[in-house]
Amino acid sequence: MASTSTPDPAPSPTPSPEAAEATPEAAPETAQEGTTTAASEAASAADDLALVVRLSSDTLRKADPSAWDRPAGSLAWTCWETVEHLSDDFFAYAAQLGPRRPPRTGEVPFVWTSRRPGGPANVVHADPAAGPDGLLQVLEASGALLVAMVRTTPPDVRAYHVFGVSDPAGFAAMGTVEALLHTHDLAAGLGLAWDPPAGVCARVRARLFPDAPTDTDPWATLLWATGRGELPGRERLTRWRWDGRPRPYGE
Repeated sequence: MASTSTPDPAPSPTPSPEAAEATPEAAPETAQEGTTTAASEAASAADDLALVVRLSSDTLRKADPSAWDRPAGSLAWTCWETVEHLSDDFFAYAAQLGPRRPPRTGEVPFVWTSRRPGGPANVVHADPAAGPDGLLQVLEASGALLVAMVRTTPPDVRAYHVFGVSDPAGFAAMGTVEALLHTHDLAAGLGLAWDPPAGVCARVRARLFPDAPTDTDPWATLLWATGRGELPGRERLTRWRWDGRPRPYGE
């Protein structure tokens, strides 16, 4: 029933035949076009993840081999444990996409264990006897698992994450954010420089932090959005979470 308080809009003028020919109506997006777009976004997200894993590994290989027991920045974990945790994130995100019916209400039920009280609970642990080179092999292998799963999983698949049921591109973005942030933590602990690509930071910021500022440096904004940094004129965050629900990647 129409409201009596708001007048009906005036009818639009009828366009001339010449104008109609000059400005044809845009055809609605078909299901196939939507799937193609989603697949392209997942491929872009996988490419970003692969790049950041490579850059992270290249950076961490510069560390002093004796420094891996230091705390990773402000974290309560050692640098070694933080790389194990990051590797475990990659593995867990890949695993969520793996079942024929990916879980919508919880995680694939692996057993997570910690090697010490207060340490991260992981499925993935690196053999200490393999040293830092072995640890970074674990990181690269786990990252490659997630990249491969994102590239080969149909883009309409959805799976559980505590921050929102997500799609393959979303899990790639989550893996990228984990790598960006934990490499930041590790660089602080290991005395290394870490300055990730602004374009990647902007894309994952838009995908996972849609309410974050868009007129500030993308990397500084990611650090602020995750409680690791400050932005002028804004309070530092002490609680935060991303939004993993599907939305376009790369905007």
